[in-house]
Amino acid sequence: MRAVIQRVNTASVTVNNKVAAAIKKGLVIFLGVVKEDTSFDARSLAKKIMELRIFGDRQRKMNLCAKDVEAQLLVVSQFTLCADLGESGRRPSFDRAAQPATAEKLYLEFIRHLKEAQLKVEQGMFKEYMTVRLENDGPVTFILDSKK
Repeated sequence: MRAVIQRVNTASVTVNNKVAAAIKKGLVIFLGVVKEDTSFDARSLAKKIMELRIFGDRQRKMNLCAKDVEAQLLVVSQFTLCADLGESGRRPSFDRAAQPATAEKLYLEFIRHLKEAQLKVEQGMFKEYMTVRLENDGPVTFILDSKK
């Protein structure tokens, strides 16, 4: 699994001109599922993100995790994170992306692990065209891969 995590002051997902999900201070997690991913990847990546100390303490040092600051999370499926841009050519290849049924199962499993940790979690709509609005905090952005 690949995740791009952005610390935000606010964020929302709109589908068909209607707000489908919104959060206040917390994290937007763009999540891509590759063919090789399993339940282990969903669980371990969720745990890693929950434990990341990427929120500022009183001295503005990154010493606090999502639970410490009662962060809200917005998880958005994004298969384009699985793209291979290669050395030649101009069109991305999505051959590494998991099939939709598998990707959705693992996406929902990932979200379930976050919710089990008593975090407030909102989500985008799987396989839908979405508009994501966010206000970066910092900006603070991290890229994670469950295979690394």
